Amino acid sequence: MSGGAWAEGQMQRARAPERQGDIGRLPRRRALLAGAGATAGLLLLGCRGEPVDVRDQAAIAAGGGRGYAGPRVELAFWTGFTGGDRPPMERLLERFNREHDTIAVRMSVTRWGDFYQKLPAAVDSGNGPDVAVMHADQLATAAAHRTVLPLDEVAEALGLRAVHFTRTLWESGVFRGRRYGIPLDVHPLGLYVNRAVLAGAGLDDAALPRARRDYLAALEQLKARGVQGAWVSPGLFTGGLMFQSLLWQHGGALFSEDGARATFDGEAGVEALSFMIELIRRGYSPRDVGQDADSIAFMNNRNAFLWNGIWMINTFKAIPGLRWGVLPVPVLGDRPAVWANAHHLVIPRQTRAGQRRLPAAVVFLDWLSRHSLEWAEAGMVPARREARESAAFQRMTEQATVESQLPHVHFPPAIAGIDAVRASTLDLAVNEAVLLRAAPREALRRAAREADALLASNLRKFGRAS
Repeated sequence: MSGGAWAEGQMQRARAPERQGDIGRLPRRRALLAGAGATAGLLLLGCRGEPVDVRDQAAIAAGGGRGYAGPRVELAFWTGFTGGDRPPMERLLERFNREHDTIAVRMSVTRWGDFYQKLPAAVDSGNGPDVAVMHADQLATAAAHRTVLPLDEVAEALGLRAVHFTRTLWESGVFRGRRYGIPLDVHPLGLYVNRAVLAGAGLDDAALPRARRDYLAALEQLKARGVQGAWVSPGLFTGGLMFQSLLWQHGGALFSEDGARATFDGEAGVEALSFMIELIRRGYSPRDVGQDADSIAFMNNRNAFLWNGIWMINTFKAIPGLRWGVLPVPVLGDRPAVWANAHHLVIPRQTRAGQRRLPAAVVFLDWLSRHSLEWAEAGMVPARREARESAAFQRMTEQATVESQLPHVHFPPAIAGIDAVRASTLDLAVNEAVLLRAAPREALRRAAREADALLASNLRKFGRAS
C-alpha cells in the first residue's frame, strides 16, 4: 500500500488484551539516593519487588548520569519503531555506541500490538530488556503488573523535573503518585490541509480553519465544487481520536478520575459525536470510510482536511508533488483541546543479572532523553523543553506548528487496564455511530454501561486509580 509506513507509526491501532489475575498492593518503599561518594547508590525495585541496591553510582548520583565507570556491558533496548521512525532511532543508537566504549546498545523492534504482549511475558520469564519505550497510555497497566520499575529516584538523580518538559507531559509518566516513565516525545493530532484541493475550490490560506465557523464555511465551499472535504473515519485512527479531541473541547472527560465509571456518554460526548455525524449527513464526508481511506484520499487530492497524528509528517514529505500543510486542530467546541500520546523511556523489572546493568541503563536513558532534538527527525515533538525552544527545532516548521498545541493536549487517563476498556466499548460506539448504525446518544450510553462493568472488574483487580 502506498504510504503504508504510517500504519506502523499510528501508535496503538492493535492493542494487546490486558493480562488477568489479581495484583497485590505494589511496594511503596522509596529508593534511597546516596551522596556523591564512592558508594553512592540507587535503590530500585528488582525481580520480585524487593529493593535493588545499585552500588558504585557516584557517576550517576553526582554526575547526573553522564558517566559510566563499570565493566563493558551490552544493553537490550526494545521499541515498536517499525516504520519511518526506525532509521532516526538507529542513527541515535549508532552515535551513542560510538561515544561510549563500555556500553553497547542493541535495539529489538516489534510491532506495537505484539510489543505489548511480548514485553510482560519476557519480563516475567526473566528475559526482558534493560530499557524500553512505552506509550503514556500503557504505563499504568504496566506499572500495576510490575512490568516496569518506578523511576522517581532516577529522575531525581538526573535532576529531571516538570520544568524540563511541560507539567502535563511530565505528569503523564506518573501512576498512583510514582513515576514510571521519562518522556521522550509527545505526538498530538494536527489538521492536515491539502492546498491543491483547497485551491481548486477557490480557497487560499486566508480560509484555513481555526474555529467551527471557518471549518464549516470551507467545507460548504468545497462541497459546492463537488469535493467532500473532511472524511470522517469510523476507526480509532482517526475518527476515534477526533472524537476524544472534540469531547475535551466540549468540556467532557473519558472516565472519572478514580477509574470507576465512564463519562464519555455525557452531553459533551453526545455533542462531539453528533458533530462528526453531521459532517457525513451534510455530505462533507463520504459514508463508510474504510481504514486509512481518509489518508489515501488526502494523498490523492480527493480530501482537503485530515485529522491525523504528527507521525504523518514524514509520510507526506516523501510524496512528490503533494501540496500540503498542517495546522493546530480547529476549536470546534468552546475551548482548545487535542488528543495526544507520548513515548516514554522505561526500565523493565530486572533479574539479578540485569540489576548489574542498571547503572549503564540509566546512563543510556539519560543520554537518549537529552538527545530528543535528533529524535524529532522521526516526525515527533521532542519532550525536552530546551529541544523544543531551540532554533533547530523551530526550523522544523510542521513539527513546530503541531508543538504549539502543547498547552492544550490531553492524554488518556492513568488508569490500569483503561486502554482495553476504551477499545472494547467507546471505540465500538464511535464506529457504530459514524457508520450510521446507531444514534450518538444511544451508542455512547450503551458503551458506557458496558465500560462501567469492565471498570468494576478492573477495580477489583487493580484498585482505584486515585
